[in-house]
Amino acid sequence: MPTRRVQTAALLDLVCIVAFVALGRGAHDEGSALAGTLRIAAPFVIAAAAGWAGVRAWRRPMALWETGVPIWIVTVAVGMVLRHFVFDRGTALPFIIVATSMLGLLLLGWRAIAQWRWPDTA
Repeated sequence: MPTRRVQTAALLDLVCIVAFVALGRGAHDEGSALAGTLRIAAPFVIAAAAGWAGVRAWRRPMALWETGVPIWIVTVAVGMVLRHFVFDRGTALPFIIVATSMLGLLLLGWRAIAQWRWPDTA
């Protein structure tokens, strides 16, 4: 797998997580301070990195089912655990539902588009 493809996939996952957090902060009038956004994104970024390592995403970083789905599940599940127990933030059911939906849309969405547009990337 070319290094550029791996770097692009990792960057897109990071952008998706930060975009999710930034949109949420904006919707709740929490401001757009970079430090606050990064602090809220941290548990999900750490969880995504764990997901990448767990599925060895660098082998097929743009694969929807083999890579994207496990990364999404780990990002949400581990991210919520870290958010609650390590970062001392809320994990109310509505937030879990929204985070699961939005992160799924974003993390799987770009991979689905990549596979549709460039079938040889998966």
